[in-house]
Amino acid sequence: MAMKSVWITLLCLFVIAEADQGFDVRHHLSIVTRYSASKEVSQNLIKGSNVPSECTPIHLNLVARHGTRSPTKKRLREMENLSGRLKELVREAEASDKVPGWLGKWISPWHGKVKGGELIRQGEEELYQLGIRVRERFPTLFEEDYHPDVYTIRATQIPRASASAVAFGMGLFSEKGDLGPGSNRAFAVTSENRASDTKLRFFECCQNYKSYRKAKGPAVDKLKEPVLDKITASVANRHGLNFTKQDISSLWFLCKQEASLLNVTNQSCELFTPSEVALLEWADDLEVFILKGYGNSLNYRMGVPLLEDVLHSMEEAIKAREDKLPPGSYEKARLRFAHAETIVPFSCLLGLFLDGSEYEKIQKEKPLELPPQPPKTRDFKGSTMAPFGGNNMLVLYSCPAASSPKYFVQVLHNEHPIALPGCDGKDFCPLEDFKAKVVTPHLKHAFDNLCNANPDDPEQKHQSLWSWLLGSSQKTEL
Repeated sequence: MAMKSVWITLLCLFVIAEADQGFDVRHHLSIVTRYSASKEVSQNLIKGSNVPSECTPIHLNLVARHGTRSPTKKRLREMENLSGRLKELVREAEASDKVPGWLGKWISPWHGKVKGGELIRQGEEELYQLGIRVRERFPTLFEEDYHPDVYTIRATQIPRASASAVAFGMGLFSEKGDLGPGSNRAFAVTSENRASDTKLRFFECCQNYKSYRKAKGPAVDKLKEPVLDKITASVANRHGLNFTKQDISSLWFLCKQEASLLNVTNQSCELFTPSEVALLEWADDLEVFILKGYGNSLNYRMGVPLLEDVLHSMEEAIKAREDKLPPGSYEKARLRFAHAETIVPFSCLLGLFLDGSEYEKIQKEKPLELPPQPPKTRDFKGSTMAPFGGNNMLVLYSCPAASSPKYFVQVLHNEHPIALPGCDGKDFCPLEDFKAKVVTPHLKHAFDNLCNANPDDPEQKHQSLWSWLLGSSQKTEL
């Protein structure tokens, strides 16, 4: 019996070692995940619908996050402080053989850098290649000569978003002009003042959301605390160093930056086991869920102006087609570049990464359960929902006049077809069903009433309902 027990133990260790060998930390970095790593993971994706060959794309909406960026100025200072702290910890350990050799000599890769947050070269390449792939996938949409009213490109006022728009546009319109050896052409990127950009930076314009986020932050930290406590004790014991929770938090941030930006996985990331990485990723995703995603309906309902803009662009494209306007006189693509705080709420408005029962809950404004902790599986993962360069495309198709319905919407998440719970789990959905089941339930929430009204004031609640009813009647007349 004793020998049998030994063999079982050895077998378990072998299985764990095999699993660890197949583990790639670059797939587990929450919203710091690189786009190329995220695209390798198929989650909630489905085999695309067989779009009838006689159906043609007539308009494309893109909502994309900026590409991979450098750490922000605040994080650069944190990394400088970490360098000194690690040297101190190694001195205290008195040459323990448990201490990784690199630790005491580590210098921040961003040492001496005082400004951060900009799009880096990998991020430029991500968006440039995305632009090329979009053009190749929808050649009939991008066959016309460029005009800013035909191909509308918008970005927030944050430089990494506008730089992402430029990189995308360079790929999209490459070999379409006469500039330089790449036959590039100039194109326009427009931005709205960040203080009033309710379509792409609604999270900054919404006072009630900012209050919610500030109030909820400490509670989120409290939820994550047991995970950090457990991992701090484990890592400290394993490496013989007197790590604090702040040390582990900074080292996890360093791991994400090294793995995502520098493609280095054999340094700070190796301080953690795969199961610890999974827990740290879950803690990050928990924060995204509560403060940006399905954890509070305000998080995504404040994005209704963006959803309305998407629908309006589709209706304008249909009108142009039915009025038989000449090519070059109407918009064929509306391309937007923003942030994780944009793409996560927008994905929630579409109901992505939910099953049918969960979708019914958010339609009724009932809270969802928090994402389960590993080793349980979960659908809500920042690495697939909003990696660097993450995107949602909504493609409007026109089908033959004899068919009914005539117009369809296909939703692509990170360029892959994805199930829409509001459309019976399909990715190719009749436009009227998309409007009725996905868009309309959100339209009763006017941005000003959601964001700038006192939610406890009964008079304002009455005004909110009246505004919605009046707005609905006006839309029906149009």
